[in-house]
Amino acid sequence: MNRRNILLIVAVVMALTISVKLISARSQAAKSAELAQSKPSEPMLVAGPGKVEPVSENIELGSELSGKIKKVYVEEGDTVHHGQILAELQNDDYRAQVLSANAEVIAKEATLRKVVNGARHQERSEALSEVNEAKAAADNSHSEMLRRQKLFAAGVISREEMERYSSQYKVDQAKYQAALERHALVDDHAREEDQAIAEADLKLAQAQLEEAKARYEKTFIRSPIDGTVLRKHHRDGESVSNSSTVPDPILTIGNRRVLRVRVDVDETEVAKVHVGEKAYVTADAFGDQKFWGKVVRVGEQLGPKNIRTDQPTERVDTKILETLVELDGAQELPVGLRVDAYIIADRGELAQAR
Repeated sequence: MNRRNILLIVAVVMALTISVKLISARSQAAKSAELAQSKPSEPMLVAGPGKVEPVSENIELGSELSGKIKKVYVEEGDTVHHGQILAELQNDDYRAQVLSANAEVIAKEATLRKVVNGARHQERSEALSEVNEAKAAADNSHSEMLRRQKLFAAGVISREEMERYSSQYKVDQAKYQAALERHALVDDHAREEDQAIAEADLKLAQAQLEEAKARYEKTFIRSPIDGTVLRKHHRDGESVSNSSTVPDPILTIGNRRVLRVRVDVDETEVAKVHVGEKAYVTADAFGDQKFWGKVVRVGEQLGPKNIRTDQPTERVDTKILETLVELDGAQELPVGLRVDAYIIADRGELAQAR
């Protein structure tokens, strides 16, 4: 066999070998693709630190007035109801203001009734009697004056005596007119302006009473919700202040009927999180136990991190999007517990977004 034939045979063998390898590689790739399509994709997890809170969030109850606490009626862990008095400030002075304002209202009501009703029946009867008495005296003086004028004309009496009776008649006539005017004043209805003043005084007194009641009511700290006392910040006898810059709460309450976890989702993963996606949280205190829930709210604005993991490598200059995960059922997790949250992102939505 010459050298040419040997080279031909080697070339054929090498070609056959390459063809077999190509066919085997294609077959293996097809099998791998088929296996990948048949195998379900693993879920994509979006992880972030979170903190447990009640469904109502933490509600800090303070006082609108500065003062000393008279009594705190609840303890941590107590169940409270809407409108229940939880604490009370020292309020004897505010209660006295209410009593004083109430007495002023009663006095102004009496004044208004007096103006509207006018004089009493006895006063009107007395004024009428004075009119009748004055009229009788004036009539008698008039008769005596006429009689003395006739006697003076007959020369029986002097001018002086006649003029004295004439003067007496004028005096009695004036008294009669005064009695008439007094009776008219007592018997007449109240003037419109007097009644308007009395009504205005009553309204002012009523407004002052409502103001005193409002101040007195502010000394009672009431629960705005049905919930649980989470923290008791002050005790009996301690002072509290009303400050817009430095909060001074007396109690912290919350509705623990449902627990939520406020999760910090890193800004690089916000597109993967949607409302309704399943999630679970874990905590070091509970080992490997998972507490399941779902995403109920995704924030609208990025902000600084709320929760620190205290890890040396933690970045604090990143932005996060607050996301709320509502836990299933009545979970017994303490409010304020730091947890690790894992949101199961929907790959289908991610594919559509791409």
